[in-house]
Amino acid sequence: MRTGRSWKVVLAVLTCSVVLMSASYTMLIPFLPLYLMQELGVSKADVNMWNGAIFSIAFLIGAIMAPIWGKIADRKGRKMMAVRASTGLAVTYFLGGIVTSPEQLFMVRVLQGFAAGLWAAELAIVSATVPAEKLGFSLGVMQAALTSGGVIGPLLGGILAEVFGMRASFMIAGVALFTISLIIIFFVPEPPREPGDIPNRRQTRQMDLLKEPVIRQMLILAVLVQMVILILQPIITLYVAQLRGSMDNIILIAGAVFSLGGIAASIAAPVWGRMGQKKSFGKTMYLAMGGAGICMLIQSIPNSLVLFAIMQFANGLFFAGINPSISAVLANNTKSSVRGSIFGMFFSAQQLGSMAGPLLGGTVGTYWGLKDVFIVAGIIMIITSAFVRFTRREAY
Repeated sequence: MRTGRSWKVVLAVLTCSVVLMSASYTMLIPFLPLYLMQELGVSKADVNMWNGAIFSIAFLIGAIMAPIWGKIADRKGRKMMAVRASTGLAVTYFLGGIVTSPEQLFMVRVLQGFAAGLWAAELAIVSATVPAEKLGFSLGVMQAALTSGGVIGPLLGGILAEVFGMRASFMIAGVALFTISLIIIFFVPEPPREPGDIPNRRQTRQMDLLKEPVIRQMLILAVLVQMVILILQPIITLYVAQLRGSMDNIILIAGAVFSLGGIAASIAAPVWGRMGQKKSFGKTMYLAMGGAGICMLIQSIPNSLVLFAIMQFANGLFFAGINPSISAVLANNTKSSVRGSIFGMFFSAQQLGSMAGPLLGGTVGTYWGLKDVFIVAGIIMIITSAFVRFTRREAY
């Protein structure tokens, strides 16, 4: 029953676990190229190829598997799927710390893709546990936790690698993920089900769910938004160096500038969630998308690193309102019995966007120019905002 403190306790516990999860995912990013060269013997000429392949393969496998795990979660239990994902990820991180070749690390990342789905399972648990009138706020809190972990992770990873070594950092990430398993096992109950809430096979067919126009639109938007969020990844360091006119301490400075968007998103996500609950998630969505698009376009203008950093923070304030709104629309337009499938598909859409974003950013930056990456990203967001504004349905 969604009463009293029970849903608040579940939300608090899952929020903490999401911070740990997100930090564990991202803490390895700063030193992965160095790990390949110094620990696994990859040559400098081949490191970019291996880094790209190893980084991307988990997204690809995760995108394929997420809807399957979501469907199983609906039939067998969301808590079980969350424990499966966190335990599986913990094991793969431990394996990542003992590999001796890039080929082995690639296979570990393949296994990591199969183990993925923790975020989708936790969204399904929250959406089935919290009261309907608190859904927007709760999803905003979860998004803030995810973003906070993403900001903390790279900084923590760099410190741990410096103090304990790169292999130890894999082990510490594994411990964090295993801790999540224990937290879920002992503190998170299986979400309540309404009478007749166990889905039949037809109810959980993804193709049938995709026939719903609202669901189809939200998943397409999820791909585009995630693509724009990660479009800067290949060029942010070079762009910051261009604005500074120097490569001195560029990794640290670029990381600090990039993290400003995450800090802003952590602050703003619950506020957007409340706004969506009171006004409408569709209105929140197109306002946030439009604001993010304008900020992206403005970021192509400054010749000052300070101004660029300010706009990076502003950008995070707007992006914070998009994914919680998409999550809420998906939850509000599906039965509780298929929430696992829906959030599995949502996660899959985000994984596809995560692959496409860096590829598009790198291509535009290489053949057009670094400033053009921001222009392309801004135009995409403004078009999506206009689409939501003028096709907005009563469903959202």
